[in-house]
Amino acid sequence: MLETQLTAQTEHEAPVSIAAGFDPDPAKSLSLRADAYIDPRWHDIEQREVFARSWQWVCHVESLRNPGDYVALPVAGMPIALVRGNDGALRAFYNVCQHRAHHLLAGAGNTGSIVCPYHGWAYDLSGQLHRARETDHVRGFDPSQICLQPVQAEEFGGFIYVNLDSSAKSLAAQSGELGAEIARWAPDVNDLTHVRRFSYEIASNWKNVVDNFLECYHCHIAHPDFVTLVEMDTYRVTTHGIYSSHMARAGHSDNSAYDVEGSSVKDLAVWWLWPNTCLMRYPGRGNFSIMQMVPTGPETTHETIDYYFESPELSEADVESMRYIDEILQPEDIGIVESVQRGMRTPAFSQGRIVCDPGGSGLSEHGVHHFHGLVLDAYRRAGAA
Repeated sequence: MLETQLTAQTEHEAPVSIAAGFDPDPAKSLSLRADAYIDPRWHDIEQREVFARSWQWVCHVESLRNPGDYVALPVAGMPIALVRGNDGALRAFYNVCQHRAHHLLAGAGNTGSIVCPYHGWAYDLSGQLHRARETDHVRGFDPSQICLQPVQAEEFGGFIYVNLDSSAKSLAAQSGELGAEIARWAPDVNDLTHVRRFSYEIASNWKNVVDNFLECYHCHIAHPDFVTLVEMDTYRVTTHGIYSSHMARAGHSDNSAYDVEGSSVKDLAVWWLWPNTCLMRYPGRGNFSIMQMVPTGPETTHETIDYYFESPELSEADVESMRYIDEILQPEDIGIVESVQRGMRTPAFSQGRIVCDPGGSGLSEHGVHHFHGLVLDAYRRAGAA
């Protein structure tokens, strides 16, 4: 079994390490091998070593601002519920009743207690069982000893994240200066409100979707409108630990993407956070958007983009900026990554050279290389690279 995990192999080649060709120096490195994008064994390892051990974005703080507010959703394939307690504390639990494992909460809303829809067991907002029907006669039954199973939750940069790994360091500790960067470039992020979500089903491995996001080497070729919005000679990508920042001067003149006249935000400020969350502030009025790529299989990805603005009432420019991303930029990128996925399934490709600019420009792929190094670190933790 270990030998199988340690190698990537096709029908016509000898076993090759999944880390073959990768060099710590991006100027000398090849990309991650195609096998990592198509073989189900790497998908299975990623579920355990990447998604179940990393901080996963959930929602904006506005969704859990008041006592009793809750959000229930799957995280790394596990049912999770987050609740704001009467004491103001944010808590997260496995969304599983301790009686017969039924799910407890669904969607989002506000509640005074957590009541199982199966047998009516009721938990307070701290997760403690406080009522179980018809248990007075059950010998040795002590409700004070029964609690929902906790999960780490954290408010960070205007949003809420969870981590299924109980031993994981806080996101604030892991992410270094990311919180300070968000506060600098988006000081209004806590006060924004959710206005819209777009969802996409992509026929490509999630890592291809991340790879594409992490470089603008393709932008002049694939995104003719985007490069009129952004001054590409100012585009810089900087890697830090578990995130990378992507900054450029943008939105200062007419462009073919969308109208930026009167914009209060005059720069593009984008961050990628390991492993699958992208935080974005585009030119326009006060705004923020979150892109999340969730694998639904070895070669399929569910992607969402959530938009936040200063108010729920949208201006014509707000609508136009979202339309540009949804109807132009996203189809351009989805077409790219689906083509790449098809190409990776052929015998014509195993891996390619990383194009690296020592100056850190957006035309460089050092951000992709940084991501690949983190993926390989996860494989090594699993004893698989």
